Amino acid sequence: MAAIVKIEELRVDYPASRHNETARTAVENLSLEIAEGEIFGFLGPNGAGKTSTMKVLLGFIPPTSGSARLFGVDVQQPIARQRIGYLPEQTYYYSFLTAEELLRFYGRLFAIAPEQLERRIDDVLKLVELEAVRKQRLKTYSKGMQQRAGLAQALINNPDLLILDEPTSGLDPIGRMKVREIIQRLKNEGKTVFFSSHELGEVETVCDRVAILHRGKLMAQGKVSDLVSEHQAGLEQVFLKIIGFNSEA
Repeated sequence: MAAIVKIEELRVDYPASRHNETARTAVENLSLEIAEGEIFGFLGPNGAGKTSTMKVLLGFIPPTSGSARLFGVDVQQPIARQRIGYLPEQTYYYSFLTAEELLRFYGRLFAIAPEQLERRIDDVLKLVELEAVRKQRLKTYSKGMQQRAGLAQALINNPDLLILDEPTSGLDPIGRMKVREIIQRLKNEGKTVFFSSHELGEVETVCDRVAILHRGKLMAQGKVSDLVSEHQAGLEQVFLKIIGFNSEA
């Protein structure tokens, strides 16, 4: 399978913002590949470097050294952003918009033809189960509904690669279940999904492979089943063991 995402020896440093602070390394010598059609979980405690890695992939920040490629093209070069969908951890949308107005706005940014856009709006609202409330303002939505609206905007351009930063953050069990079901449907459609998450139960259910970061370094990567078998424990216990967490400390 072709590598949709390829990261080699990636390093991300942040300079000191004040005179009494020191520079900080967020990502150190990270290398990994994500194949076409793969659901890849990017795991690590807060501050592990997950979001910094995603920002490099999306072109928001430059790498200090190393390289990152999407669809075979260096992320520092012009890339067909039409092929990428992104859901940040914190989503900020105009609350006075309805779901279909939000999607129409983003669809126009992607220059989707009007007739095609209306069909696409129907499709993604059906996928995220917001058809019945498509004309309600976003400010009336629950947290889970707002997150699904965010997923809809990330999907409006029918991307080949979907990058999700903590897609189930702050959701109740029902909300997490619905997002998990959507990711499973995308997997069935052959989409490539790269997402970070603290919800290891969801990760264990839907991911083909995972990578575990700690303090900017790659600690482990592989198939979920292989990691679970190797450590003779569930993914949560594997994760805690790999990052060196001691519950008795």
